Amino acid sequence: MNWTIFHEQVFPIRHKLYRFALRITGSVHEAEDVVQEVLEKVWKSSPDHSETVQNWEAWCMTLTRNRSLDKTRSQSLRRTAPLDNLSERRTDNISPADAAENSDLTENIKKMMQQLPEKQRLVMHLRDIEELTYEEVAETLGITLDQVKINLHRARKTMRTMIIEREKVIRS
Repeated sequence: MNWTIFHEQVFPIRHKLYRFALRITGSVHEAEDVVQEVLEKVWKSSPDHSETVQNWEAWCMTLTRNRSLDKTRSQSLRRTAPLDNLSERRTDNISPADAAENSDLTENIKKMMQQLPEKQRLVMHLRDIEELTYEEVAETLGITLDQVKINLHRARKTMRTMIIEREKVIRS
């Protein structure tokens, strides 16, 4: 691994790796450890391996997923889906009322995503939150492109149904 590739392609995605690890492990400390281990592994990779990697982000996401799942399995941690970083996407020019509404919506989305099956939750997170391509999601999770599309469709359909049900309850 050379410094230029690491600095330009790997280091900038460390926050994305952290959010993904946090989603799987449910622990801030475990997620930090996972990202550190992944970055170390990438840095120590052989020059021959560095030449074969075509998509550093997808490879790092795959390493993060595998390491996170290993930690989760070995320590029997429960999986949670924190989406605290959704607030980063808000603009600074919104009113306090809109900010409160966005915060409430974010909390409700967190709870709804927690109810999704794991694979659907991970696919939705990678595609809709992290904005990976379908191909990158498939490569990261080690599933086929068709499985990505099916899981994403089911996750979105379930989320849509939950949002509609929530709106009915609010209006009642």
